[in-house]
Amino acid sequence: MKHAVVVWTTLMLVAGAACAKLPAPSDEAKAKAAEAAAKGAHTGKVDGYKLCKSMDQVAATYFDQAKKAGKTVPAPTQTAACADPGAFVYAPPAAPSAVGAATAANAATGGAAGAAAVVKGNAPAPATGSATAPKK
Repeated sequence: MKHAVVVWTTLMLVAGAACAKLPAPSDEAKAKAAEAAAKGAHTGKVDGYKLCKSMDQVAATYFDQAKKAGKTVPAPTQTAACADPGAFVYAPPAAPSAVGAATAANAATGGAAGAAAVVKGNAPAPATGSATAPKK
């Protein structure tokens, strides 16, 4: 019984530590995470390219051996050519500028007044509710 209490207490302490709130990542950490994600996506493309090339080689070997053995071989199914993704090149996204934020706010609010308010830091609250009169 004492062993079970010790185990449950340890589990509760570990669960409490796991639920602790972590600080927000810094801009540098966000940039590293974005680069790692881009590198992972590129690695997936390279792996797909290598798989495609190996499947083409296996199919070619199969058709050659079947022809040499005198078997009747159906025509191979045409598939898309293997696309080489090339070398990994990471270009970090550009940071949004104040002009870009003002343009986005102008498009969202539909006027220059909204853009000027955003640039000054006094952005209007988004419209909520219905445009029709309330029912009585």
